[in-house]
Amino acid sequence: MKLYQLIIVIVLFISSVAHSQSDLPLRLDDSKIKPLNNLSNPLLQKSLEQELNKVPAWKKLIAQNKMAVGVIDLSNPEDAKYASINSNQMMYAASLPKIAVLLAAMDAIEKGQLKETPEVIKDMKLMISNSNNQASTRMIDRVGYAKIESVMTDDKYKLYDKTYGGLWVGKRYAAGGPTNREPLKHLSHAATVAQVCKYYYLLANGKLVNNERSKEMLDIMENPALHHKFVNTLDLIAPDARLFRKSGSWKNFHSDSILVWGKEATRRYILVALIDDANGESIIRNLVVPVEKVLKKALVI
Repeated sequence: MKLYQLIIVIVLFISSVAHSQSDLPLRLDDSKIKPLNNLSNPLLQKSLEQELNKVPAWKKLIAQNKMAVGVIDLSNPEDAKYASINSNQMMYAASLPKIAVLLAAMDAIEKGQLKETPEVIKDMKLMISNSNNQASTRMIDRVGYAKIESVMTDDKYKLYDKTYGGLWVGKRYAAGGPTNREPLKHLSHAATVAQVCKYYYLLANGKLVNNERSKEMLDIMENPALHHKFVNTLDLIAPDARLFRKSGSWKNFHSDSILVWGKEATRRYILVALIDDANGESIIRNLVVPVEKVLKKALVI
């Protein structure tokens, strides 16, 4: 092979690798998809704790187990890094756990238990992008509580476990009807930042149901119709970034979860927050900048 031909082959290989790591879902080898605990990074953890505890009100909420934050650095997908505060503190999460309904529905569609009709596709998008309660209730009624529970507790995902809890939907987003509350705290709509971070990590890597269904879920979660909380800040500081998101609010309970995929690898991460405080929406909005500061610091350590 001549030198110029070799150069062309090398350039094409590098381009293909870069392309594969910029597209979603990612196509990493299964051996490189690790359990969340194996992604824990001590330096990122220390930096996150120091940065968030600088704010007295946040420090107090963290100490009271009323503020939980999780972040996964995806700047290098083959070496993802995880850090969290109150990682396994399960809280009422309002509409955020609608992502559990989305996964259960996609699993049901893949297994032929639910038909992927135009109405179902429309309701899934309304449920996630607009957080429409009527569409969410229709989806819950279609798949059923037993199906949602079985997918969340499936050994393939373990998005809800008997020790710490996790993602759970056990009530329609409407008045009336039967319930199936989770067994630990009897919450109807629950989450922990650990399990939501895991959800997004598996989704980004095409491991929720399969690569094709993960791609469909990403399409549904991209370009959220509601521009508050994380999205409010990211609209200002990263208007060109792709955002895949689901949030929730009810009374003092505020939650948000997002996969941020910027053009530059330095702005690629998963961020999840659960807050039990009247100022939760504002806190979540103000989390983005300090978390990005932590991530940028981690890149140069």
